[in-house]
Amino acid sequence: MTARLDLRGDVAVLVPAAGMGVRLGPGGPKALRLLGGQPLLVHAVRRVAAAAGVGCVVVAAPPAEVDAVRALLAGVAPATVVAGGDTRQASVAAALAAVPANFEIILVHDAARALTPPEQVAQVAEAVRAGHDAVIPVLPVVDTIKEVAASGAVVGTVDRSVLRAVQTPQGFRREVLAAAHAAAVDEHTDDAGMVEKLGVTVYCVPGDEAAMKITRPVDLVIAEALLARTLRT
Repeated sequence: MTARLDLRGDVAVLVPAAGMGVRLGPGGPKALRLLGGQPLLVHAVRRVAAAAGVGCVVVAAPPAEVDAVRALLAGVAPATVVAGGDTRQASVAAALAAVPANFEIILVHDAARALTPPEQVAQVAEAVRAGHDAVIPVLPVVDTIKEVAASGAVVGTVDRSVLRAVQTPQGFRREVLAAAHAAAVDEHTDDAGMVEKLGVTVYCVPGDEAAMKITRPVDLVIAEALLARTLRT
């Protein structure tokens, strides 16, 4: 069994994990679905807790599962567990409210990106520490992208050289993230998108293929293969 990780650092990581994950198929809350015999949330928290600089982890769990999630993570890393909201945005806000005042670097991470390397977490945090207000890890888009009308007709082909697929964790100075949530009038699924509306520049760092988002049943199959490869190395 992996030993419980201690946390020492100036970075707080928020993990919204209250969603049901309908696209993943029937079952319990998405973050509690199993990957390699362990919940996605356990994999995610273990990896962020192992990242250099992380000193606080706050998980927003399904309200009915708060005690169960707290017990689940007790042997993984010290984590504060709060009740999540009806939306991802509400869950992030609830987790942010539970972060001690001395943490000024905040990362928001999807539990569904369960295999994100600790090095990616540390890289995002370091970019915020270096002076960027908001930081996202990205990958180049490899598919051809078409703009399509409601009728089904192709309107045009988008230049993929300027496109990037966004991953997590996304990193922010605390006051920037708090201001973005306070100013939001619509629901957002991406915290960087909220920050952009404040006029804040979002800085990009390279992402990692292992930080794929587990959304559909086939993604679990791919993640199982990635996990097996990791365990062999």
